[in-house]
Amino acid sequence: MAVSKTVTQKKSLMHTLGKEWQRNKYLYILSIPIIVYFIMFKYVPMFGLTIAFKDYNIVKGLFASEWVGLKYFKEFFTGIYFSRTLLNTLIISAMNIVIGFPVPIIFALMLNEITNNKFKKVVQTASYLPHFISMVVICGMITDFFSTDGLISVLISKFGGENMTYIGEKDYFRAILVGTDVWQGFGWGSIIYLSALSGIDEQLYEAAAIDGAGKWKQLLHVTLPGIANTIIIMLILRLGQVLAVGYEKIILLYSPQTYEVADVISSYTYRMGILNGKYSYSAAVGLFQSVVNLLFLVTTNKISKKYTETSLF
Repeated sequence: MAVSKTVTQKKSLMHTLGKEWQRNKYLYILSIPIIVYFIMFKYVPMFGLTIAFKDYNIVKGLFASEWVGLKYFKEFFTGIYFSRTLLNTLIISAMNIVIGFPVPIIFALMLNEITNNKFKKVVQTASYLPHFISMVVICGMITDFFSTDGLISVLISKFGGENMTYIGEKDYFRAILVGTDVWQGFGWGSIIYLSALSGIDEQLYEAAAIDGAGKWKQLLHVTLPGIANTIIIMLILRLGQVLAVGYEKIILLYSPQTYEVADVISSYTYRMGILNGKYSYSAAVGLFQSVVNLLFLVTTNKISKKYTETSLF
């Protein structure tokens, strides 16, 4: 009886899978290159994380290198740079979230109110451009603008401020880094919110207007609830990258004078791995960073699912 039931269940499953394949076979075929990409370049390289637990030697190779367990994790946690890099990473990431996360939302809400389509397209295009400029070029512009003779420094001096190289001062480095990050990304980041706004039913606005709701109340009671799920999902994803402060821009901008406030886990990993050749040590630091990010992602997703019923999984 049990065998017969199992056979029936298998046949039913095969029939369901067959129908699913016939209905969406072209989508599955199109997804093959994406699946192969993730397997080859995301999952297979994960095996290389084992060097974090080995005394990796290029000559001996991955398999012949000696196992050392948690040696490099302990070395990082007890090292003089652990507290500095962790604190800098958390501060810069927190500034990016508090300042940078709301800006694309506000910008999308403002664009959504523009009725002149030509003007709207010009503003959108202008806001997208910094996203496509090379990071090296961006950093060159920042260095020039905030140098002693730079545009920003000159303007500050005209309004009574001090004329100096602001990018080389540790008191201003984080503000410049985060501010330029916001400038680079707010236009591009607003695209997903504009898409969410376009999906809100216009009849809701008409009903709210009939009930006497002005623009502000329509924003609070129609617009924001309409994009709330998108905002929550994007916030979860952002919190899942809390330690993933990019090193490229920091490396191009920082100097010995600003190491104290600019050195983050990513830049430290780069120096240890690429410049100093400490592959196992840098792999251990990188693994620590990834695990913490994963924990943040899972935790925030669970909290969101409990209190808002919106989650990634």
